[in-house]
Amino acid sequence: MAELWSGYIWPLTIIVGQSLLLLTALLLVVAYVLYADRKIWAAVQLRRGPNVVGPWGLLQSFADLIKFVLKEPIIPAGANKGVFLLAPLVTAVLALAAWAVIPVDEEWVVADINVGILYIFAISSLSVYGIIMAGWASNSKYPFLAALRSAAQMVSYEVSIGFVIITVLLCVGSLNLSVIVDAQDGRFGMFSWFWLPLFPMFVIFFVSALAETNRAPFDLVEAESELVAGFMVEYSSAPYMLLMLGEYVAIATMCAMATILFLGGWLPPAPYPPFTWVPGVVWFLLKALFMFFLFAMAKAIVPRYRYDQLMRLGWKVFLPISLAMVAIVAGVLQYTGLVSK
Repeated sequence: MAELWSGYIWPLTIIVGQSLLLLTALLLVVAYVLYADRKIWAAVQLRRGPNVVGPWGLLQSFADLIKFVLKEPIIPAGANKGVFLLAPLVTAVLALAAWAVIPVDEEWVVADINVGILYIFAISSLSVYGIIMAGWASNSKYPFLAALRSAAQMVSYEVSIGFVIITVLLCVGSLNLSVIVDAQDGRFGMFSWFWLPLFPMFVIFFVSALAETNRAPFDLVEAESELVAGFMVEYSSAPYMLLMLGEYVAIATMCAMATILFLGGWLPPAPYPPFTWVPGVVWFLLKALFMFFLFAMAKAIVPRYRYDQLMRLGWKVFLPISLAMVAIVAGVLQYTGLVSK
């Protein structure tokens, strides 16, 4: 019995506790990220934004949660009810599952696996199934066509993100996210991070992340400027909330990945006091919030692309540039003898 407790039950209890703590913190952060999103848009457009529920509107996201939970879900008569209700759950669970391997500080990670990058890439690739299921199960032309368009968009930009990740892996020689952060720990601080030598790939990753997570100017998945809301036009109440939750958690994941791959993760901007006195998780959070600020500003100031412009950018611009950068980085590393073993 003692062996069963120490070998299985206690480790399982620790993992469950860590997972619940991570999910709670993540959902709270997403609630205030959504609040910040709306405040940033409002500031750019000279509006006030949420300012009624709670001081300065700080409880607005929780009021929205209560509203969505208490509203009656409406399911179309011709819809496939099982798949219709399963699609939002798939979207939200996959988005949350990606955070199992993301280190927010040294040894602060639920599962420090050696193929963390592949895990994240697989999860982000599977998220398209939630959109396809939602569009097909609605049994309506508009959501179905929007789901096909969405699938093409997300798959197209996954290619660019894949090549961006390959350039970072060439510099590091490991698929472990913690090792990627440690590889950026140099005496020059923020100038040792990968954003500087791989700046073109940093830009491609940022823009591709906008398209991958359906953010403006590539939010053609929801199609806010048209008469229907894309693949989720038939959704309401809690299922709609889960779809939007999955989208915002995916945005948070991309911000965290940009922080890990290019901004040094939890490393301070300078390896000297007083920067080293600040806990690593604080630096990680600040960098991820900076990336989200860029996401929010892109939506506030950049006009929406047409669909043909979106696909041309992905296949005719980003794909050749990212492929060329992979070859250039590999050549430089090989020529200079800096290639990772």
